[in-house]
Amino acid sequence: MTTTKRSKKTKSVPPSLQRTRGDIPFAIVNYGGFLLMALLCAYPFYYLIINSVSANDASALGDVRLFPQGLHLSNYRQIMGLDGLTSAAAVSVARTVIGTACTVLASAFLGFMFTQERMWKRSLWYRLTIFTMYFSAGLIPMYITMKSLGLTNSFWVYIIPVIVQPFNIILVKTYVESMPRSLQEAAEIDGAGTFRVFFRIILPNMTPILATVAIFTAVAQWNSFQDTLLYITDQKLYSLQYLLYTYTNQASSLAQAAQNAEGNLGSIVSAATSQTPTSIRMTVAVLVVLPIIFVYPLFQRYFVKGIMLGAVKG
Repeated sequence: MTTTKRSKKTKSVPPSLQRTRGDIPFAIVNYGGFLLMALLCAYPFYYLIINSVSANDASALGDVRLFPQGLHLSNYRQIMGLDGLTSAAAVSVARTVIGTACTVLASAFLGFMFTQERMWKRSLWYRLTIFTMYFSAGLIPMYITMKSLGLTNSFWVYIIPVIVQPFNIILVKTYVESMPRSLQEAAEIDGAGTFRVFFRIILPNMTPILATVAIFTAVAQWNSFQDTLLYITDQKLYSLQYLLYTYTNQASSLAQAAQNAEGNLGSIVSAATSQTPTSIRMTVAVLVVLPIIFVYPLFQRYFVKGIMLGAVKG
């Protein structure tokens, strides 16, 4: 009786979940490898941060590798005083927020419409959209087009040319096709039109794929600087990434300007806090990278689900 009771209480473990003696070494090697890769990916960001808050003379000599030396925050105070940084940050934030919102909405609507069989010439428009992902007119025709449309030296040159993204549309289209068709059919039976079906039924159920598209778009918008280089000459419209590009190319002169900005105190400022080309590069890089690093975790829980459902049908 005792043996029978014990056997009833003991839960059988499926063979697929049973661990063998070789599983423990494999798990150690597996988790150790992932930990090593995570550290290798995180170290460049850590290196930027510790060099931006360390003594500038030690940073310039390359002595700061694992731990900060001579901790101070004067680099950030001096960098924030550089001309154009505040307006450039505002432009980058605005283009990231507005551009991401427009691209996500356009990708969602077009991805939904390309699943509708009643759409006029649906296959033709879809193929023309995908065609632009592989072929483009080139840099000079693109510049002529932007100039003809009056978008050069305009904030909207950051937004309008990148609203329609074929790759994002493919992801959304595949995701919508994986959703139950009965949702749309039930709404249509109740008299809902195309726009009402999209905004009331489809859009609220697309959170994972929209978060994925938002991450792709926000990172691309925040990191972009070539459009500023090509289309913008008005300094008020410079983006933060473009200023990073110019600062890294002019780090020596900026370091001298920052030192001169101390005025009469410049003669008594220690070498540890005097700006150097290295401190300029490190500090500006941190200011540019940190915002997007903080944004990514907000969407991370949707990212894997969205990219998987949007990339594989069935």
